[in-house]
Amino acid sequence: MIKYNPKIWFRYTFLISKGDTFAALLPSMLILAVMTFGLTYAQIKYFHDLKIFKDAIAVYSLVGFVLSLLLVFRTNTAYDRWWEGRKKWGELVNDTRSLALKIVSCDSNTEDRVFFHRMIPNYVHVLRWHLRNENDDLRLEGSDEFVGKFTKASHRPSFIAKQMYDRLKLMRDEERLTETEYLALDVNLNNFSNITGACERILNTPMPYSYNMFLKKFIFIYVTTLPLGFVSTFGYGTILIACFIFYILVSMELLAEEIEDPFGKDTNDLPLSELSTKITENVQDILKVDDR
Repeated sequence: MIKYNPKIWFRYTFLISKGDTFAALLPSMLILAVMTFGLTYAQIKYFHDLKIFKDAIAVYSLVGFVLSLLLVFRTNTAYDRWWEGRKKWGELVNDTRSLALKIVSCDSNTEDRVFFHRMIPNYVHVLRWHLRNENDDLRLEGSDEFVGKFTKASHRPSFIAKQMYDRLKLMRDEERLTETEYLALDVNLNNFSNITGACERILNTPMPYSYNMFLKKFIFIYVTTLPLGFVSTFGYGTILIACFIFYILVSMELLAEEIEDPFGKDTNDLPLSELSTKITENVQDILKVDDR
């Protein structure tokens, strides 16, 4: 995720970063320019007297308005998914801190603190790996037996959550926790699973295929046929206009595609690695135990 100062916008106007769509669309814009030149030349050379082309600009204005509404809906829907993902990870930050604070307050047993000192960060990192479908950097804190069982689990975040639930039950059964304290801790731990489920819903429910494909085809047809409505007014200037409109419309679609899956590693995706590290540091600082 790119961090920037939103108050300094003039500098970023001329900056082409990794997240900018201009570089990605430049080859397509060049191809479009060649196609538009061919259509413009043919229309000026052979069909310049046809009245239908002179009146087509009104139709394109109307169609462009409809297309803009569809793109607004597409962008808003993608941003809602991105923002919901950020809210869920914000809730995870709060719940991990609260769980660690309650454990410190309710239980003075060093072994229990060591356990949650390991397991709470484990859950956060495993959730990140789970959402990104990663396996290349799986380093967990725990015994070899624990790691072996973990690798065989079908749903790894739930496996970590079960270990913490089993520990809380043991603490309650051995009367290191009262029933009231157990229920208070259960609230935060239950939220872990709720957050995981919400993130999986975002990840596994993309925009409907038919809608997505229709919008792409709509943009392509609209842009490639622009010379039919604009040549009579702008002549060869239609080439620049078509490329500019193509850049705007397709950029909005590309940005929507990128942020509708907020858990990946694209430039504008959520900084899950930074959030995971932040949570780990916070929890370990609250519990204040040596990893052993």
